[in-house]
Amino acid sequence: MALLSGISEARILEVKQTEIHEKASQTIHKSGWLPNLFRSIVNKAKDFLQSLIREHGMPSKPTLDIDMAEFGTMRNLMIRVQDEARGIRNLQDNVLPKLKTQLSETTGIFKGKERKALTEQIQQTEKEISERLDKLPDILKEDGYPDVQAFMATYREVEAVVEQYNRSLAEWERQVKEKRRPQKPPEKESVRNRLRHLQEQGGQQPRRKKFFDRDSR
Repeated sequence: MALLSGISEARILEVKQTEIHEKASQTIHKSGWLPNLFRSIVNKAKDFLQSLIREHGMPSKPTLDIDMAEFGTMRNLMIRVQDEARGIRNLQDNVLPKLKTQLSETTGIFKGKERKALTEQIQQTEKEISERLDKLPDILKEDGYPDVQAFMATYREVEAVVEQYNRSLAEWERQVKEKRRPQKPPEKESVRNRLRHLQEQGGQQPRRKKFFDRDSR
């Protein structure tokens, strides 16, 4: 089995020498010839070789050809630009519409100052949105990306590779765990179940008929 599994004959002989011959010699030298102990040594050597067979048949561990530190930098950069984009959207979708609604509802000859203040706030918000949109690509250019499109394409590609690696690694760990799990020996029939079975068989046997002499009546 070891040879068929691809383990070299030299490695098998090494196991035989170290796990059987040497340990048996030490035992004989110390305690004399003990057949039961020798069988125990042989069984342990077989178990050791069986573990080598299982390990040799395991799939190779997946590798990742990406610098995870670099990916971590990219991920932090992604979080930074996403936070900035989220802030811009909040100004566009929430703050600015509310200001415009307030301005439209502020009417009357005595609301001039309020209308002026709201108008200035609207202008300031629109200016902030414009400036933040212009500066958004600069965050990426600081790390060597020419624009948002180039960064997103690179990030999504690397992210897909990392996700596939994590899935492959999880599957590899599952297979290794399954192969290293010792096979459960068949359970022996309990004495109680055996006795119950015998009792059931005895109860099913036909009873013997009693024959009486006519004189015994």
